[in-house]
Amino acid sequence: MRPIPLVTVDQMRAIEREGDARGVSYAEMMERAGYGVAKAVISLPQTFPQKSVLGLIGSGNNGGDGLVALEVLAQAGWKGKAYLVRPRPEGDPLLGRVRNAGVEICTAIEDPNFKTLDEWLLTSEVLLDGVLGTGIQLPLKSEVEQVLQHVRRFAPLPLVVAVDCPSGVDCDRGEASPATIPARLTVCMDAIKTGLLRFPAADLTGQLAVVPLGLPADLSALREVRDFVACAEEVRNWLPVRPANAHKGTFGTVLGIAGCEDYIGAAGLAAEAAYRIGAGLVRMAVIPAVRNALAGRLSEVTWLSLPEEGGSIASKAAQIVLSHLERVTALLIGPGLGNSAAAGAFVREFFNQQADLPPTVVDADGLRLVAKIEKWHDKLPPLSVLTPHPGEMSALTGLSTTAIQSDRAGTARRYAGDWGHIVLLKGAFTVVASPDGTVYHIPVASPALARAGSGDVLTGLIAGLLAQGVTPFPAAITAAWVHATAGLIAEQQFGQSASVLAGDILRATPQAITRLYAQDEIHDPLWIVKA
Repeated sequence: MRPIPLVTVDQMRAIEREGDARGVSYAEMMERAGYGVAKAVISLPQTFPQKSVLGLIGSGNNGGDGLVALEVLAQAGWKGKAYLVRPRPEGDPLLGRVRNAGVEICTAIEDPNFKTLDEWLLTSEVLLDGVLGTGIQLPLKSEVEQVLQHVRRFAPLPLVVAVDCPSGVDCDRGEASPATIPARLTVCMDAIKTGLLRFPAADLTGQLAVVPLGLPADLSALREVRDFVACAEEVRNWLPVRPANAHKGTFGTVLGIAGCEDYIGAAGLAAEAAYRIGAGLVRMAVIPAVRNALAGRLSEVTWLSLPEEGGSIASKAAQIVLSHLERVTALLIGPGLGNSAAAGAFVREFFNQQADLPPTVVDADGLRLVAKIEKWHDKLPPLSVLTPHPGEMSALTGLSTTAIQSDRAGTARRYAGDWGHIVLLKGAFTVVASPDGTVYHIPVASPALARAGSGDVLTGLIAGLLAQGVTPFPAAITAAWVHATAGLIAEQQFGQSASVLAGDILRATPQAITRLYAQDEIHDPLWIVKA
């Protein structure tokens, strides 16, 4: 499949313009968009006994998409109503089509007190927001703002499906009008707009879906896109094959270097996560205090005991670890190492040996410690996966966290290129950058993931995929997707995010993977609407 682009409004216009020139007309794009919106509504897991839908329709292409969707839904047996927030062009054939399909039509001009609008809202199960498209500028015009504000205040609202974007959202900057109606689902056309993954707009989009417009894959405007949004269909293709005649060696060996007396749990979370994603064998190189605390609980993990100094791994342990790399297919280092002088000396000694190391993921304390080594990025194995949160990225780069957060994708892209490694910058809408400039965005922002130990689970997932032979960039994207989905599953199980612990994310990981194998995408944070 073609990756889902993340684009600016101007980039999308260029893509559509070139697609039109190559034979996919704007009219045809509108038909496909409207059909996709209708198909998305029909595919929703919710039940709609009355099959009643109300479309808020604007004067532009977004409104045209909404009218096509209403026609398709009416032909499928839905009772449709179209409320024209702004007048459509004179002689608009789409209005004739929806009338012929049995859709009732009312204009805002004919309804000054919103009496008809209120009646229709009260009797509709689904509300299509097709008022404004991706090219709007804030503030909104007063006549549109009044209608949107009135609808937003109505309670209870039908299930809101936004057409391409919630009306009133700046699709480049992520700003939003106070009148914007929050959507439960936003059905995007062929690509996701950058502003939808920025706040406050991201709080208004709900779940995301994408309707392919059938544009040629070799458009030059598409080739210029460097940002993409991860989706289940693509991630599924990166999962390792699991042949029936496999043995544990088939799925590789992870060696983890983690933990200290003060941060014991990190090693356990990372180790179990590596197993849960499918690694054949996980061995943890730890000091005795960590092994003794975890061994009774993690019976599948094997252990390499290391000398300790002041509750941390001693520097002389570096040679011991280096002598036990035979058959190791992935290395993880960092979770719970601590920031002691002894741990710093160990990390420095380990990477200064310039040994032939397997594919490596460096996380947490490991990142802060390697940052103290001169030319550290040259001493890691090529295409190592670095998994900083903004504070750790600050330690690696010298930039302030404010500067990093103001341009997360640009920062990750820049330093992935400078260092020659994969940079997975954690946080709301995690970004994964390759040295070639490609950046993938994980379309999840949830406080369920904002918990101590959550990153240790992610590190283990990445290491487990690396051990099975997945190349570093897809391994990082796949692990981040599974991790984010597991967080959402755990949040759903509790009914709220405050109680979700890292262990809950770990325990939900099998369900996240099962969802991928089962192709159960309708519940995912982003899904593709099939024709």
